[in-house]
Amino acid sequence: MAREVSKGRKAAVTLLAWGVALLIFFPILWTFLTSFKTEGEAINSHPSFLFFDWTLENYETVNQRSDYLAHFWNSVVISLGSTLLGLIIAVPAAWSMAFVPGKRTKDLLMWMLSTKMLPAVGVLVPLYLLARDTGLLDTKTGLVIVLTMVNLPIIVWMLYTYFKEIPGEILEAARMDGATLSSEILYVLTPMAVPGIASTLLLNVILAWNESFWTLNLTAASAAPLTAFIASYSSPEGLFYAKLSAASTMAIAPIMILGWFSQKQLVRGLTFGAVK
Repeated sequence: MAREVSKGRKAAVTLLAWGVALLIFFPILWTFLTSFKTEGEAINSHPSFLFFDWTLENYETVNQRSDYLAHFWNSVVISLGSTLLGLIIAVPAAWSMAFVPGKRTKDLLMWMLSTKMLPAVGVLVPLYLLARDTGLLDTKTGLVIVLTMVNLPIIVWMLYTYFKEIPGEILEAARMDGATLSSEILYVLTPMAVPGIASTLLLNVILAWNESFWTLNLTAASAAPLTAFIASYSSPEGLFYAKLSAASTMAIAPIMILGWFSQKQLVRGLTFGAVK
């Protein structure tokens, strides 16, 4: 029998959760408020929280100086393209590791995960030279390939975890009914793992959208996404905090809206198989 939790403890946990949430969200809120300030108010040593002269000047300047829609489109193509390509590669890989494991499957999984511990700057030069020599420098295709490789270990690990929760007997029954390997993956495995696949897709879209190291080093203008759009407001002349905040707000707004509307799917997918 479950132990009853007192109302006081529930209230304390609720207050603690709200406090942590506000602490995490505060930098985003402060960036949003700063975007409506003048540059003078943004760097004031005694900043005001709500009571200041609100202005849209920063947004007007950002839209006049930069092509927001072009950067936005680049971010959409790069994040969705790298995630979909990663799923195409990771679904069969995770299937084989979950249902046809070999002696070195666990070692392979750990090796894939260990690649995420490698500092990105350690492979910057060879990847930059490869992109330059193959004509993929400052192209969306080049960034899609690089971000697919960067996020592939996470995609494989997440899908592997979800697939392990699916009874292998169901796939064996499909094989006995004459299902081919492709039919088994497409029509039996994939529908059963939709929550996990959806959460994997959403999480990796967010990771690719927020990626800045590779996008800043492998693009210049043509394929520059919103991370480069933000960085363009940091110049040798100094940091223009109000305009930088306006650019940051415009860059993070789409992915925050996506996260807000898909939060139930994310939670459902991330807890897939956790409760039996």
